[in-house]
Amino acid sequence: MEDLVNISIPTAAGTALLGYLVVFFGLVLLMCVLLIMGAIGAKKRAKEEAAALAALPVPDQDAPLLKLENTLPKAKGTAGELKLYNTDPKDAAMIMAIVADSLGKPLNELRFISIREVTDDEV
Repeated sequence: MEDLVNISIPTAAGTALLGYLVVFFGLVLLMCVLLIMGAIGAKKRAKEEAAALAALPVPDQDAPLLKLENTLPKAKGTAGELKLYNTDPKDAAMIMAIVADSLGKPLNELRFISIREVTDDEV
């Protein structure tokens, strides 16, 4: 039996290799446990989502479609109509989002009356 101070290179290599194997075996076991827990959680979430979808009312297939803008209440803080002059609605939405972000306020707390494109001739 060798002492631990004057250990030979093959014995040191074997001890190091055994240590590495133990660590990697532990990591593989931990990975397996996490994968199993993730699969169990995904099944549980799928069951909860299915139960939530089953609880939703089923619309009548023979009923005429309703206009959403007339049936849904306006969001709290909605400030009415917006007039667009020579502006694409997507561009107007982007402008409103940029203004709300730069002010640090929610979009429904701001009131936009009109948005008009300014051309180079008007500047």
